[in-house]
Amino acid sequence: MSRILIIVLVAVLAVAGLVGLGFRVLGSEPVAKRLFARQAEARLGADRLASLPEGLTVAFCGTGSPLPDPTRVQSCTAVIAGPRVFVVDSGSGSARNLAFMGAPGRAIEGVLLTHFHSDHIADLPAVALLRWVDNAQTEPLPVYGPQGVGEIVAGFNTAYALDHGYRTGHHGAHIAPPSGAGLAAISFDARSGAAITVLEVDGLTIRAVLVDHAPAAPAVAYRFDFGGRSVVISGDLIVERSDAFAAFADGADLLVMEALQPRLVALITEQAGAAGRADLAQITVDILDYHTTPEAAADAAEAAGADALVLTHIVPALPSPLLHSAFLGDARSRFSGPLRIAEDGTAVILPSGSDTVRFEHWL
Repeated sequence: MSRILIIVLVAVLAVAGLVGLGFRVLGSEPVAKRLFARQAEARLGADRLASLPEGLTVAFCGTGSPLPDPTRVQSCTAVIAGPRVFVVDSGSGSARNLAFMGAPGRAIEGVLLTHFHSDHIADLPAVALLRWVDNAQTEPLPVYGPQGVGEIVAGFNTAYALDHGYRTGHHGAHIAPPSGAGLAAISFDARSGAAITVLEVDGLTIRAVLVDHAPAAPAVAYRFDFGGRSVVISGDLIVERSDAFAAFADGADLLVMEALQPRLVALITEQAGAAGRADLAQITVDILDYHTTPEAAADAAEAAGADALVLTHIVPALPSPLLHSAFLGDARSRFSGPLRIAEDGTAVILPSGSDTVRFEHWL
């Protein structure tokens, strides 16, 4: 027995030595530089848009909420229609994810805001910077939204005015033209409750409709139609109180819905109370009355005849896939199509001329 132990020990030490040698080789300056150069070449040479089929692609650059989540940044969904990229909401961390997912800044034609909660607008300046210095944009980033968007844009432009000057002063106007800095508000009035057309360009139609996320008002959902395919992005809402949403979502190939599971949030409320965190306990009670449950989202998708349903703005955080079943409840039994909980980096591809719904991961 002792002889076997000695042999095993010698083998372990030998492997450890080889591993240590491997780390020393990989960590040496010449090898490290070559590895870094290859990584930079792969990232900078990638053209995500060129590899996509004609049609619509929906890429999730942020699937979290204001609640801390180690696996998700805040709300952001990119919609790609041919060569055009539009970003719906831009919460904290989403600009970083857009870059890592291979969305070229120069292709971003605008940001559409569903409403003005901080977790939907915090990264607007970072997205604007990403776009501005990629191919020396000469016009500010368009930001579409319901009434109030002008105040959001004006505030960010004021806050970042010094930064804009620093960028141009450091890199030069040929890289950071002063005219391309910041944001430009494009407001529309959604108060009538009827669906309105926000933008029509080269076969792409973007529409918006008022939804109920009170007291955060106005709040809207968006619908994109392009190449015979369609996607509806709900934003934050109580779907049962959003009267126009059902007709707006009718026949969508992909329905993207926010989702909060009250049974899991109730456990946080209980634990916060036990820990003496009355403030947090109150917040977790307050958020129940202006979000949609996974089950209600599934009902909405089934009623709309959607081909697929993806849940985002996930509340609470789900640190393990083992929690997915508890989060969904009986949602799967209520919707006959594919249902996914989005992760940061999830992409859904809807090619023109087919009913295909293909899922990929870009992070």
